[in-house]
Amino acid sequence: EMQLEQSGGGSVQTGGSLTLSCVASGYTNRRNCMGWFRQAPGKEREGVAVIYSGGRSTTYADSVKGRFTISQDNAKNTMYLQMNSLNPEDTGMYYCAADKGNYWGLYYCGLGSIEYDYWGQGTQVTVSS
Repeated sequence: EMQLEQSGGGSVQTGGSLTLSCVASGYTNRRNCMGWFRQAPGKEREGVAVIYSGGRSTTYADSVKGRFTISQDNAKNTMYLQMNSLNPEDTGMYYCAADKGNYWGLYYCGLGSIEYDYWGQGTQVTVSS
């Protein structure tokens, strides 16, 4: 089993920046998919950014392209989400997630939450105008 522990988040004004961190422990996999998802009140959970641990390929939701950056530090078993130019539409509970995959070659992870098996506890991000 993999455990994911999140940190970061908080409240900022429009245009501000935040960084989220997610530390993996227990079973770790260097060839799986990991990512960040968010859920606003009354809305479904949506994929924000995902990364393939084996090759570092990334996929972003259109709404965050150019503003958010996902990255990993394998030495620390940690994944990050750097969020810049935040706006109120970015408000929500953010979750990190990982799947059980063992992928090889050129691989791009998906943004669908149903594809992921392990989840962090969630952290609130609130952007005020």
